[in-house]
Parts: sequence; C-alpha cells; structure tokens
Amino acid sequence: MNNETQDATNFVVRIDQPATGGGVGRLDDGRVVFVRHSLPGELVEVEITQSTSKFSRGDAVRVLEPSSERVSPPCPYAHPGGCGGCDLQHASLDAQIQWKAALVQEHLSRIAGVTRVIEVEGAPVEAKGSRTRLRCAVDEDGHLGLLATRSHDVVVLDACWIADEAFRSAFSTTWHGAEEVELRAIGEGEPFAVVRRETTRGRIFELCSLRGEPLDPSTKSRVRVNGHVYSVSPRSFWQSHRSAPELLVNVVNRFADLKAGEHAVDLFSGVGLFTVALAKAAGAGGRVTAVESSPYAVRDARENTEGVGNVKVREWTVSARAINDSVAPGDVVVLDPPRNGLAKGVVEALVRRAPRRVVYVSCDAATFARDVKSFLSGGFKLVDLKVIDLFPMTEHVEIVGLLDNGA
Repeated sequence: MNNETQDATNFVVRIDQPATGGGVGRLDDGRVVFVRHSLPGELVEVEITQSTSKFSRGDAVRVLEPSSERVSPPCPYAHPGGCGGCDLQHASLDAQIQWKAALVQEHLSRIAGVTRVIEVEGAPVEAKGSRTRLRCAVDEDGHLGLLATRSHDVVVLDACWIADEAFRSAFSTTWHGAEEVELRAIGEGEPFAVVRRETTRGRIFELCSLRGEPLDPSTKSRVRVNGHVYSVSPRSFWQSHRSAPELLVNVVNRFADLKAGEHAVDLFSGVGLFTVALAKAAGAGGRVTAVESSPYAVRDARENTEGVGNVKVREWTVSARAINDSVAPGDVVVLDPPRNGLAKGVVEALVRRAPRRVVYVSCDAATFARDVKSFLSGGFKLVDLKVIDLFPMTEHVEIVGLLDNGA
C-alpha cells in the first residue's frame, strides 16, 4: 500500500521488520523510517519527529491495522510523546523476545559476518519492579522524571513501572538544585539516592534518603551473590536488573572454564563481581588480575576480593599498554566494557597476547558485533553465545560471547 499523506508530517506506513530505534517502514520517496511504538506487520499513522536526507524517525500515533502481538502498555507514560525509557511496552512478552533476537541476529550478520540463530533467555523474575538502579532527570521545579525520546525534555513521573517499588517515595519528593538523581535499591539495606549538583566549586555528589534527607557519605550497598557479599559504593557500577549479577556470574564462570592454577584477567572489572568467581575457580595455585579505571570501584574490588584468593586489582584504563602488562599467552580473559565497546587497539593487543579464550559481556549488540568481527579477523572463533533479556520492555539485551583462540 502506498503512503497516504495525512498532513505535513504524518504518513501511513506499513511496518516491515524490527530495528534499533523502532519498526522499519518506507515513505513515498523511498526513505527508511524508524517508527517507535509500532510492531512488524502493522499499518500505522506516523508522526515524523526527525528527518535527514537518508532516513526519518517517527512515532506511531494511530494504529490502523494492529498486530496480534500488540498489548496495552502497563505503564501510563509509555506512549508517543511520553517517557523514552521503555520502547516495547506495547508488545507481548513473546514479541519482545522475538524483536530482541532479530536485532542481535541482524547485527551479527551485517557487522560481523556471523550467521547464527539467536535465542533470547527471559529473566527469572517479572519485569515490573525488576530495575534496582534508575538515573532520573530533574525538571526546573525539582520533580523527578525521565527524558522523552531523543530529547532533553523531562517527562515528570509519579512512579516508574519497571523500577523498584521503593522508589515511589522519591518521585513525591522535590529535588531543588539537582541536575540528576540516581535511585539505588541494590541488595540489602534501605534504598537511597545519589544526587548530582553543579556548583561554583564544580560538580558535587550527595547521598540522600529517598525523601531527600542527607545520609552518611560512607553509605554503601551490600549485595549477596552466590554466597559472597559485595560492597558497592554509590558511584560504582552495578548491574541494574535484580537477577543480572547471579545470572551473569554463572554464565561467565561456565564460559571461562578456568582450571585450577590458571591465570585469568578481568578487564573492566568494576567492583569485582566476576573477579571473585574467577578467583574461586582458579584455586590456591591460580591468579586473577583485575583491571578497572574507576577509583571508587577499585576500592570496592579490593575490599570484595580480600581473602578470596590470589587477586591483584590494578587501577588502570583498559588499553593496549594495560593488556601488554597483564595478559600472557594461554590466559583466560573476561571483558565487560561499557556500551560503546572496546577502544581502538584493544582487540589487536589481545590478539597479539594470545589468551586461550575471551569471554565478552556486552549490553550493546552493535558494538559487540563490531568487536567480534575484529577478534574473528585475529583468528578467534565465536564458539558460544548467551543472550539474556535483562532489559525488559526495551529492545536491549545482555550478551555473553565465548571466543576461543584458533591458534
């Protein structure tokens, strides 16, 4: 069916397939349009929100022929023009899984040249309330919210459906003067807020209760994972989904297949989540080197690995130099980089150091595929892959890939 112009910016579009940033259709002039709040097969009226010479973006403001997989979003803020946090609340759980699998499969094929049928494993807990960290924007009146899609506009909320129920009180508190408020309900103890303010003295961070009362600056989270209690400082990274730490540790440990007496290198080691498991697997005769750039996480990692085994925590940026100083031929390497993946030269340095296997943890399918392509060019083989839905109601997933050295 041809596009029918509704007004200056609205078009009727048939959605062909899922893609990063929304379902894909085509306008009359042949340009691709990425449509949020749509599903494959649907006929929708699209309001164009951005256009370039090559593509457009828009929102499905009216569904003319709905998919059988369309459901009513459980969150009242999940709609065109609303909160930009959850982009798949209008899809059934099965449809969400299919969408994520299609994206991972497409990225691996197009970017890395890897043809593989992808299966996405669902998280063991329901999506509602599963998020234990939430970074919130603050409007000019001090109200918390999340940003609209591709915008700096704050959508003020009275609660976040996907986040821990305890956060509700923070949304009824005013946070005057704050630039950003991160809510944390990690592990044991009372949830709290990390408040960022911009002052004449520069950027400062304050710890507060969810009602805004000041807390002791030494406040930390304590989280038990597989019997080990981790200390997590307010400015240290921790997985946001409440099931993620245990699930990821178990997959990483299985893929690493570390033998007693071996040496493992945990790059982007954070507070030592994987380091502890690797040290236990390596045993008394083994060694683990953890490399992390955040001074807060390094302090936590040293506390968390105390007495676990032969662990050395290095406060380094992951670079070719750090790899040359920490990785030896035959080692096992675990990588958990940020969303933008590995910096230039890191894969090449790892290939030269010839570890026997690399376990790559990623929350972005595109950068994962890009880095996998580089490993494959260096003689490694992608021998196993685990994809887990740890970002429900969104198009994102957590990926764990096992790369064996073919040398």
